[in-house]
Amino acid sequence: MTTLSRPDLSDIHRGDWVDRRLPPAWRPYTRLARLDRPVGIWLTLFPCWAALIQASHGFPDLRQLAVFSLGALLMRSAGATVNDIADRRFDGHVERTRFRPLPSGQIGTSQAFVFLVVQLALAASLLFFLTPYARLIAICVLPLVFIYPLCKRFTHWPQAVLGAAFNWGMLMAWAEISGHVPVGAVLMWAGAIAWQIGYDTVYAYVDVKDDSRLRLKSTAILFGRYGRACIGLFYVLTIAAWSLGGCLLGMSLPYAIGMLVITAHLAWQVWRIDLARPEVNYRLFLANILTGVLLACAAFIGTW
Repeated sequence: MTTLSRPDLSDIHRGDWVDRRLPPAWRPYTRLARLDRPVGIWLTLFPCWAALIQASHGFPDLRQLAVFSLGALLMRSAGATVNDIADRRFDGHVERTRFRPLPSGQIGTSQAFVFLVVQLALAASLLFFLTPYARLIAICVLPLVFIYPLCKRFTHWPQAVLGAAFNWGMLMAWAEISGHVPVGAVLMWAGAIAWQIGYDTVYAYVDVKDDSRLRLKSTAILFGRYGRACIGLFYVLTIAAWSLGGCLLGMSLPYAIGMLVITAHLAWQVWRIDLARPEVNYRLFLANILTGVLLACAAFIGTW
C-alpha cells in the first residue's frame, strides 16, 4: 500500500536563495519583510499600476511609476512586519508560519520593532515626491496597516481590512495624477477589495484547522463548506465593480475584452477550489498574480 506524504505547507523554504546567498544576519529580516515570498508585493503592485495607467490615460510618468512601486514594496514589507509582531504568539502553533523569524527565535521582538521603524521611515521619505493631497491620502492608510493584524481576534472579516490597505495605492495614484479621486476609481478600489476577499479566503483555507484551534477568525472559517460559492460571489462583485468603474473612467472597448479574460480566469479558479486540499488552494492563491497582470493589461488597452 502506498502512503501519500503530507504536503509541506510552511511558507519558509529552507535552502532557498535567502539561505544560499545572504549573510546569516540578513536572513531573518529578509523573511520578515517577505522578500523571499514576493507574491504579496506583486498583488499590491499590479492594481496600483493599473490605477496609474488609468489615471494617466496611458503609460504613467517613470518617476511616478518608480515612487509608487517602491512605496508598494516598502509598505507591503512593513505591513508584513507589523503582522508578524502581532501574531508572534500564534505563528508558532500554525503549520504554515511556525518557522518565521519571530516564533522560531531567530530575532527578538525589539529587533523587529527597530526594523519596522526603518521600513516606515524609508516609506515616509517617498512622501516628499508626492503632491500634498496624495500625501494626505497616503497617511490615512496607516490605521488600517496597524489594525489589520488584530482583526482576526474579533471579526471574521480581516481579509476586507487587508484588501482596503493592500490596494490603497489605487486611490493614491488618482490623488497624485488627477488631484481628485473620481467615483470610478473608488469602484476600482472596491473591486480590488472584493477580489482580495476572494483570493485571501482561498489562502485562509490553508490555515483553517490551526486558526479554529487557536480561536482565531477568518472568512474561511465563516464560510465553512460554502466557501466555493462565497468566493465565487466575491469574484462576481470584483468583475462588476471593475467593469462599471472602468466604464465611468472612460475605458475603451478593448477594456471589456480584458474583463472577459479576467472573468474566465477567476471562474477557472472557483472551479478548481478544493476546500479539503490546502496545497491546491495555495496554488490558486498564487494564480492571482496573473489576475493582477491581466488587470494592468486591461487598463492599458482600455486607454487606446
